[in-house]
This record gives sequence, structure tokens and C-alpha cells, in this order.
Amino acid sequence: MTTKLIQNDIKENQKVITTIQKQLNNCKEFKISVAFITESGVTPLLQTLKKLEEKQIPGKIITSDYLYFSQPKALRKLNQFKNIDVKLYSVDEKEYGFHTKGYIFKKEDENYNIIVGSSNLTHKALTTNKEWNILSENDTQITDEILQTFDEFWNEAIPLEDCIDKYEKAYNENQIKNEKTWQSKPEFKPNQVQKDFIEKLEHVAIREKQKRGLFISATGTGKTIASAFGIRKLNPKKVLFLVHREQIAKQAMKSYQKIFKDKTMGLISGNHKDYYADFIFSTTQMMSKPQIHEKYDPSEFDVIVIDEVHHAGAMSYQKIMNYFNPGFYLGMTATPERSDEYDIYELFDHNIIHEIRLKDAMENDLLCNFNYFGVSDNAVDINDTSDSRVDHIIENIEYYGYNGKRVKGLVFCNTIKNSQILSEKFNQHGYNTVALSGSNTQAEREEYVKRLISDTTDDPIDYIFTVDIFNEGVDIREINQIIMLRETKSSIIFTQQLGRGLRKADDKEFVVVLDFIGNYKTNFMIPIALSGDLSYNKDKIRNFMYNSNNMIIGSSTVNFDKISKERIYTSIDKARFNINFFRNEYVNLKNKIGHIPHFSDFYTYNQLDPELIIKYIKGSSHPKTYPTMLERLDSDYVNNFSELELEYLEFLTLNVFNSKRIHELLILYDVIQNNTLEIDVLADHINKNYNFVDCETTMTSAIRKLDKSYFKPPEQKKFHDIEFITRKDNIICIHPKFKSMLNENKHFYDEVIDMINLGVKYFNDNTEGIYYDDFNFELYHKYSKWDMACLINWPERDPIYGYVIKENPLNGKIVCPICITYDHYDHVNEFYDKQTISWVTTTPRTFQSKDIKNIINYEKQNIEFLLFLKKNNDDGREFYYMGPVTPHNPLEGTLTNTKGDVKPTVYFDLKLKYPVRDDIYDYITS
Repeated sequence: MTTKLIQNDIKENQKVITTIQKQLNNCKEFKISVAFITESGVTPLLQTLKKLEEKQIPGKIITSDYLYFSQPKALRKLNQFKNIDVKLYSVDEKEYGFHTKGYIFKKEDENYNIIVGSSNLTHKALTTNKEWNILSENDTQITDEILQTFDEFWNEAIPLEDCIDKYEKAYNENQIKNEKTWQSKPEFKPNQVQKDFIEKLEHVAIREKQKRGLFISATGTGKTIASAFGIRKLNPKKVLFLVHREQIAKQAMKSYQKIFKDKTMGLISGNHKDYYADFIFSTTQMMSKPQIHEKYDPSEFDVIVIDEVHHAGAMSYQKIMNYFNPGFYLGMTATPERSDEYDIYELFDHNIIHEIRLKDAMENDLLCNFNYFGVSDNAVDINDTSDSRVDHIIENIEYYGYNGKRVKGLVFCNTIKNSQILSEKFNQHGYNTVALSGSNTQAEREEYVKRLISDTTDDPIDYIFTVDIFNEGVDIREINQIIMLRETKSSIIFTQQLGRGLRKADDKEFVVVLDFIGNYKTNFMIPIALSGDLSYNKDKIRNFMYNSNNMIIGSSTVNFDKISKERIYTSIDKARFNINFFRNEYVNLKNKIGHIPHFSDFYTYNQLDPELIIKYIKGSSHPKTYPTMLERLDSDYVNNFSELELEYLEFLTLNVFNSKRIHELLILYDVIQNNTLEIDVLADHINKNYNFVDCETTMTSAIRKLDKSYFKPPEQKKFHDIEFITRKDNIICIHPKFKSMLNENKHFYDEVIDMINLGVKYFNDNTEGIYYDDFNFELYHKYSKWDMACLINWPERDPIYGYVIKENPLNGKIVCPICITYDHYDHVNEFYDKQTISWVTTTPRTFQSKDIKNIINYEKQNIEFLLFLKKNNDDGREFYYMGPVTPHNPLEGTLTNTKGDVKPTVYFDLKLKYPVRDDIYDYITS
């Protein structure tokens, strides 16, 4: 029997919905009794409920008519499931309310897990509200009482089909209509993010007297309004606002009219020529024409705003910017990163006034919440427009639904031809849709958008099919469903398209996003885009896939069906990053910071994980250093290092930067700064601050690595000329040769210090400092075989293959690390449960083999076994540390190798000390 608190905790990445989904996915029956059920609470669970229906898991749900809060649409949705019975407990004529919040889950072992607390089946209660719930596992006494009470409620409640029509009528009569318009607000005020921008713009433009600045703001966060508030602070007489489409210019002008009541506003486009207004809103196509912009003096405007400024590399923008010389140029974009390597940052003097990305916007509640569903696509290929695919799409969009009275959807397709065919087929199914592309006129686009969003038109449109014309700029707040029918090749484009539905609107609580996921190589871009983590660290991506609802900010939710999840995992495993990928990431970072990035800059700006860069460097045939990589990435880079200096940097890159311990880094830092250090003093510092086990032996191991005695003769020969330190008794000194090199070449000094400082920060950020069982391994962290030998503190760098038994003369321990690749052989390495795994030794082996005898008799020899596990070879060279294991049930057998040869071997069951964590178990065994 166990109990624990279940709550929404942003700091700890915890949400109530995650626990409920987990319990639902692992039950054989469920019962729910809650006072309130809303559409926003049911929608995030739809994928889970669908799975339960397919598995024929029975469920009972009771809610009430208390305060007429539960939404009929949500109740009808639940009642559609064949496996779920829904009842309504009526308090209409009683003197008491109905305020229960309980979730009951029957398990395979006939025990029950029960959640009781404060969370109703509503969106915020499951994701963000301050809620207290207790999860009770296998508490027989309380289970019997709760089941008895549930049955009493159930017997008194009314089957939903017998009362839903009457309840819905009463519900509608009790709703209070709150009209939310601009005019109803006493004063239009900026939000906190906009206030931050206003303050920073004032500082840059007035106090620092800068001439240009960049405002990076996620789609839907109100950057146009923010610019208006900010420019009002600058008090300009004349303003030019540039956009790339007339529709956006009109929207911007409406926004500015709300802020500037005393200024005349005008459009310059194909249809309007309001040349003499105070504030002019123009398309770049028109303003770039000489006969238009030459009507104005180059210094005519106090401020020029360029919206969607990532297009500014185009000739039309350049003509305008080369002609005008305003008091201040304000560039605005959600995505300054460019695939064509044009440097938007340089265009604005690398002066970022304010930056708010999607994650920040969600954290500040600037956007509408979304419920994202990754749905497996049954398409034969990316261009499939078959009837079976259309039926599959329609089935899912109708199942997952939308928030509001009717659907107002955008569908992003692969090609214009696809969008046209799919639109026609949707119309054949009774929908009213249209395909729009760049060939449609501005008037056509505006007319179709009006019909899409209007609730009063006689001829409404359900969906607009498009490829990319609605990726950015166009403000369609009423969108309540986004459909993605294309491969995700770019996290930037994914975010742009997702952003189309994230603008807040009246009577819109959330937007449903359906992403139809095919078997594409770049599927790993989806969790990168949703998480906003651009490090490309595969383990972080996998962790988000498993724990997405806890990790996504705010009330938004992310769910994947089984097939789409497996496709993404496969894409993550097989993702390979070539020189072009690194060049693109490098150029984006260089453009942003305005100089050639240091190695640490990638980590500082969350551009790439340092380990990813080092893995690429290790696999290169070139000298394995960051400066050598820079030579390949940037023709402007000048390599200022001698051959010997590069050897030093290569040694640091391969053996010190991320050796999974802090000792080598601190030793080097201390001797560089102070020339000498006392081993005891540093060991004491590490003991107090890093909690390392057996620090004395670890210090000895670290020193042996830096003086190279740890390495085998071939490696010692390779690094023969490298000398970092000397040691005499308890004192370590910097080697004169190393000290001289640092003093003679500032570039070398800067590179070494940058790598050491980054190594220390990276270690601190990625290490919990919780070590298990007298070894410096952290449970479920990843280690290479060289890391294992290092952290076991072996005095030499002995290789580890499948396993090795070795006694350490430094501390007398006999240790056997076991490395298992789970998918290496079919059904050989297999979890029987979360605490037992089968293991086959190398071949040929029998009970008479020396190492097998040692394993069987491990207790007499006091051998300690440590298990390291990876899913398959696509995982790379690193293994998850699973903790200590003990071998049981040895059995002689045979194994057929990859050549077809049958060899004798020995099988064991390994008993883990710690049950495998759920996400690791699910990932390894899926």
C-alpha cells in the first residue's frame, strides 16, 4: 500500500493529467465520479479513451447537473464510447450539491489504484490549477468504502441518454453571455510582455540612440500591438509599416488605430494609394517601386517597421532599406533563422530589443491552449490523395473535433495539387472547403477567410486547404482546428503553422491540432518543435516523447497514438546529422550573436548540445577539434593553432570535456589559474560540493588520465608530446610546456578555458549528484564503455566488450560491467518484468569457461555486477545505467551468430536491484 500527492507543479514538470492517463492505460476497468466535466477536459483524453475502447476496457462515469457547469457537448462525446456508461446525478431539487472528484482504476491483479482530491474533469484542473489529489495504491480498506459509495451514487444517477436533452436545454438557459469586444474594455492596455518590449525599445532608441533593432516574438503573441505601444512611446510624426501582403497591412492598420486616435492612417497597395497619411501601411511590392518610394524624402519617416522581417533578404526589401533613412528601423519576426543563410541579425546590427519564443509565450499565457494529437497517416506516400486516406483523415477530424459551435479549420498540405484534390474530395463528403494558393487574388483570400470565420454568413466554409500562404502574418483568430498533412522537415515551419491556431479569440477555449504522421525520416523534428529544445539531444527528445504532457508548458497537451509514436522514435534513433546540418546551425548562431561562435556559445544559446557536436567531431576523419570543424563550416574562420596545440585540444575534446566526472576539469582549471594545487584540498572541495563516491581513488584515476598513464601504449604514443601536469607527493603543478603554450597564444588559452568552463557548466547542469551503490554512476544516465572504465576507477583504460570481470588494485573491488544491446538478438535479451532481464554471454562459452565459473560463483569472490543497457545500435555508443544486478538461473545453450554459425553459450537471468523506470522500460521494450 502506497500513497502520494498528485498535483500540477510547473517546477517539477508534473501534471494531474499524466497520472490519470497512465492509470487509464494500465487498468482493466475504470470508474470516475466528478462534479464537473467540460469539453476541454475530455478532449486531451480522447486518444487514451479511443485506445481503451479498442481494448474493450469497461468504464463508468458519473457527473452532475450541479450549478449547470458540465457541458452537454462533452457528455455526449463520452456517451459515444461503446465501453463507457455515463450517468448524471441530479441535484436540481435537492438541498445539497454534488462535488466528488474521484478516479478508480482496477488493475490486472484485481487490486485498485484510486485518485481522490480536488481535480474535476476540466482542462485547467488536469494541467495548471493548484490542485491536491492523493493517489492510493492497493489500500483495501479505503477501496471497499469508495467502491460502495460509488455504487450508491451510480444507482441514484440517471442514464445520460434519458436526460441529456432536458439537461442541455437547462444548461443553455443558465449560460451567461459575456460579450467581449474592444469597446467594452475601459482602456486598452499592454500585457507584461508588451510592457517589457516598450521599456527596452525606449531604452535602445532614445537613451542609446540606436538606429535599428529586432523584435523576435512568437506567432500569436501580439507583436503588432506591441510595436504600436512601443512606437507611441517614441512619439513619431510619420511611420511606415511594411508587410508582404495587403491583408496583413489592413490588419496592422486596424491594430494601430486602436492605439493612435489622433493620427491619420492610410494604405499603399494595389488597391489603395493613401500617400499622405501620418501612418502608412504598405506592401513591400508597392513601396519597392521607384515611382512610389521616391514620392518621399529618404528621411521622411521617423520610424519604419518591417513585419515578417525574415523576408528582408529579398530585393524588394533591399531597395526600400537602401533608399530610406528613418530615425529608427524596427524589424519584427517570429523566425529570424533563415535557411538561405541571409543574416537578418546583421541587418539590424545584432541588436535584439526583445525576444519571446513559443515556450515563453505559453508560459506567459499569451496564446490559446492547444491539444495536439499525433495520428498515424495511412498514406502510401506523401502525395497520396486516395479515397482510403481521405476517409481516414475525415474519421479522425470528426472524432477529435473542435472547440466552438462549428469547425473553422486550416489544412496544410504538401503541394498545391494535393490541396486542390483533397479539398474537392472533402466537398464530396459534404464539407464546404476551398484550396487557396499564391495564385489566388487578395480579394479571393479575404472573402474565403471571412466565410471561414463568420458565424452569420449564409455560405460558411469549414476548411481552407493550403500549402504555405497562411504560414505567417495572417491573423485568423477564430481558427479552432489545424490539420497537418505534410512531412515536418523544419521545426520553424511547424511552429509557424501551429501558430495559426494559437491566437486567442472570444468563445474559443482551445484549438485541436491533428498531425498525420507518415513514415518520414524527419519526424524527430516534431518533438523538437513542440518542446522548443533546439539542442537536438536525442535523449531529451525521447524524454519529451514519453513525458510530453508534463513537459509542455501551460494547459496545452500533446498525445501520440502508438504507431505515430513508434515512427517518431525510429526517426530519432536513425537521425544522422551531416556537415550541412551543422553548417546551417552554425550560421544561424553566428548571425544571431554577430561573431564566430565559441564552442560554449552553442550551449549558452541552446543551439546544439555540446555532446552532439563532439560526436560529430569524433566521427570526422579530420583532426578532432572544434577549430578544425570551424574551418569546414566557415571560410572566414582563420585557424590560429599549431599542430601541437590542436593535439592538446583533441585530447581535451575526446578525454576530458565530458568524462562524466568533474575531477579532470577542476584539476586543469586550478593549475592554469594558480600553477599548483594540493590534491587533498581539491578532493575535500569535491567531496563537499559534488558528493562523489571514493573521491580519493577517483582523484588518482583522474590524475592518471591527465598524465596519460591511464592509457594503453598506442594512445600514449599518439599523445606523446602532450604534457598537462606534473605531480610530486600531494602537489600537482602545471607542466612548464603547457604553461608556456598558454602564455604564447591567447587563442589557445581562450579555447582551453572556454572548453573547461563549458565542461564544468555542462556537468553541473546535467548531473543530479545522486550516486548509487559505491559507484559514481547515476541511475538512467548514459555512459560509453570508456566512461564505464573511467568511473569504475580502473587504473588503466581496459576495453569492455559485452562484459569483463576485473579487479581494481586501487581499491580492491572486483567489478563486472555488463553491456546489453536489447535488440541485438531476437528474443534473447528480454525483460520478463521491470526487475528481471534475460542475458546471453559471448560465444563460445560453457560452464567450464573461466569467466562463467566466476559469474556462477560470484558470491564467494565478492564480484559486483553493474548493468548497462541500450535499445539498439541506433542508440549510438552509450548505454543507460540500470544499476546493480545479480545473475541467476545459469543455463547452457547455443546461439546462432550473424554468419549462421551455431556456438555454445550460457544464459542467465539478471535480477535488477531497482525496478526499471517507466519511460526507460517503455522505450527499450517498445
